Amino acid sequence: MRPTRLSALALLPLMALPGGCVSVTSMGSSGTPDRAAVGDFGEATLMNTAGATVGRAILTQGATGLLIRIEADGLTPGWHGAHIHATGQCAAPFTSAGAHINHGDPKAPHGLLNAGGPDDGDLPNVFADAQGRVRAEVFTTRARIAPDGPGQWLWDADGSALVIHANMDDQTSQPIGGAGDRVICGVMAAG
Repeated sequence: MRPTRLSALALLPLMALPGGCVSVTSMGSSGTPDRAAVGDFGEATLMNTAGATVGRAILTQGATGLLIRIEADGLTPGWHGAHIHATGQCAAPFTSAGAHINHGDPKAPHGLLNAGGPDDGDLPNVFADAQGRVRAEVFTTRARIAPDGPGQWLWDADGSALVIHANMDDQTSQPIGGAGDRVICGVMAAG
């Protein structure tokens, strides 16, 4: 089922407002558009290290960033780091996905709570319930699937991947906030 198009997105807590799609393009101070056309979408099939399908991630473009709905099973209960990685490959143990997207110059350090960060691939942690299920929506202004707009473009020549880690990300320490092994990966592709 195709995700509904959103007319506006708020930062956490997330809220979708009803109405039609908007396409506003104005130029930011960097000379790039600071708004994207709303409604582009993509999907990633999430796999564990054994190669089994354990869920999906649905990406929906908002005017100022990207909404990612994560539905995954088979995790250990508790908090897990989630990041956008620079290469669209998910060969176990998922190191083929490379490092986080982080194309700025100079490179930003990891961590949503790092005074010098965050890097472009940082996302909030997701929580797995007692049955190991994650049902979450996260929003980032540092990534996009629309051709123009704010954030790093995820549909570049080598694609990108969503990675969920074994542990919680402390959002400060380097290089990945103690998030540990990569346990789930999904190649993000246009829908």
